[in-house]
Amino acid sequence: MSKYSKEILIGVIPVVLLFLAFIGLNIIPLVMMAVLVIALLYIVKPKMNLEAKGERPGKIRKPSALTFEEIGGQENAKNELKEALEFIIKYDDIKKFGIRPLKGILLTGPPGTGKTLMAKAAAHYTNSVFVGASGSEFVEMYVGVGASRIREMFKKAKTLAQKENKESAVIFIDEIDVIGGKRDGGQHREYDQTLNQLLTEMDGIHTEESPRILIIAATNRKEMLDSALLRPGRFDRHIEVDLPDKKGRLHILNIHAANKPLADTVDLEKIAEESFNFSGAQLESVMNEAAIYAMRDGSEKIEQKHLTLAIDKVMMGEKTDRETSNEERERVAYHELGHAIVAEVVKPGTVSQVSLSPRGQALGFVRHNPQEDQYLYTKEYLEERIMIALGGAVAEEMFYGNRSTGSRNDFEQALNLVKMMMDSGLTSLGIVDREMVTKEELMKANASILDSLTSRTREILESYRSVFVQALEILIKEEVLSGEQFRNLLAVLKQKSTA
Repeated sequence: MSKYSKEILIGVIPVVLLFLAFIGLNIIPLVMMAVLVIALLYIVKPKMNLEAKGERPGKIRKPSALTFEEIGGQENAKNELKEALEFIIKYDDIKKFGIRPLKGILLTGPPGTGKTLMAKAAAHYTNSVFVGASGSEFVEMYVGVGASRIREMFKKAKTLAQKENKESAVIFIDEIDVIGGKRDGGQHREYDQTLNQLLTEMDGIHTEESPRILIIAATNRKEMLDSALLRPGRFDRHIEVDLPDKKGRLHILNIHAANKPLADTVDLEKIAEESFNFSGAQLESVMNEAAIYAMRDGSEKIEQKHLTLAIDKVMMGEKTDRETSNEERERVAYHELGHAIVAEVVKPGTVSQVSLSPRGQALGFVRHNPQEDQYLYTKEYLEERIMIALGGAVAEEMFYGNRSTGSRNDFEQALNLVKMMMDSGLTSLGIVDREMVTKEELMKANASILDSLTSRTREILESYRSVFVQALEILIKEEVLSGEQFRNLLAVLKQKSTA
């Protein structure tokens, strides 16, 4: 419809409606129908335009040049995935042993660990057509749309593989939990139709046919997936893509530092130590933020201080311009010093910095020196972590006689650690199933642990009361107290007490 045709209609329709009303006809039904037709056109037309342009879920594209070597860390996950992909590459060899090639591979793990990158690398590794889609792209308010898009995605993958003379195609579905969630047996839903169609398509994959189809899916909520998806013959192999260890973090940092001007004094190994529990996406952000800090400072190269600031930003957010009263700043200082003193007593040499600079939602923070990656925890270790978390609230009680809302996150951390102790059989309850123990027993054990550790924390802080007084003045004035300054204050007090 041309521009002038639209203008003519806009002018004519109101005149016709007024004429009909003038001669006594009821025009309300006509107006309602016109509004409904216009609304439908606005909804349907964008979808028709997208379909005409080929912008549909599962848009097919050639595999990127990304290789497994370009993905930092995840050595175990990459090796396991490569082994699974050998079933596609060496089809003739595995046929001799009667091995059925895998139909589906499920990548599970926290966000930002590289699941999508590994799927792209898998397509490149097998020289396959790569078809990518997100689970949310199959969810529509119209019944049957998701199922039809699943059928279309499989059909297009086969067609393009034949067109490009490829022997295989990799279909990647991110966020598969959106369409593959557990079915509750209730009323028929659009999600169920989409999932049923996906199951049907996977059952229809014949691994001896060419082109061979391999489905790779990713989720960070594996426990939500329907059991029909997880059984053998559908997603045969489940690969955990976990957070990288220190070696993996260093590899990732080196990859993202390749195109950045680093100063000769930069120690990426130290940054890898300090970034414990960071995902690959967070490490990329650290390098990017460090470059931004260097540009702000007018520095020609990225220095170690820029990387340290970048870690703080990724962990807690950017510095804020919050104006706090002197009384509030003093309370925050006592709170953070409480954390720092307990941390230094139970784990000497661990405090790197005590800061009053607001970041994100935090009004202050204690930065700890990097420790060795640890995945097994003893009862003593968990108790020490709980005492460090309680140190801020106990310090406030010592100097103010009460607590503040600033301890909320500390208490959440402490409760999670107590829960871990209970689930690991490290409490007086022994080895139990939480569901077999009454709520009263759990509350009693929880209170006993926290009360005991709170008392121990108070004893430590009371013995170092003079450190609060000396450190407070420096912290209020400078806003930052280095780990060395803090340890010197503790050493001076220790010498005085022994003299």
